Amino acid sequence: MANPSSENFMDFRRVMGEWKIPNFDLDAVAQTQRRNIEALTQANQLALEGTQAVIRRNMELAKQGMEELQSMMSELTKPNGSMEDRLARQADFSKKAIEKGIANFRDLADLMTKANTEAMNVLTKRVTESLEEVRDYTKAA
Repeated sequence: MANPSSENFMDFRRVMGEWKIPNFDLDAVAQTQRRNIEALTQANQLALEGTQAVIRRNMELAKQGMEELQSMMSELTKPNGSMEDRLARQADFSKKAIEKGIANFRDLADLMTKANTEAMNVLTKRVTESLEEVRDYTKAA
C-alpha cells in the first residue's frame, strides 16, 4: 500500500471543502494531524538517538571488558606468589568483574529508560494537546 502524498491530501481537502460540512474547520483538523505527525517524528528521532547511545555505550563496555580480561589473564599467568595468592587474586578479579557488569547493566538500562521516557513524553504531550484541540472543535460546532 502506497503512502499518501501531499498531493492526495490536498485533493482530499479540496473534496472535503466542496462538501460544505457545517461547522467543520478542515484547516484546523489538518493542522492537528500535522502536529501529530511532527510529534511522532520527534518521538521516533528520540528513540533512534537513544538506541544509538545504547549501542555506542555497549561497544565501549565491550572494549573495556576485553582490555580488563587481557590485564587479568596477564596478571594471573605470572608465576609470582603461592597458589593461594593467585586464587585470591582470581577471586578478587571475578568479584570486581561481576560488580562492574552489574553497574554496566544499570548504566545501559538507564540510557534505555531515558530514551523511552523522552519519546513517551513527546507523545503523551501531543495526545493531550490533540484531545484538547478536538474538544475545541466540538465547542465551536
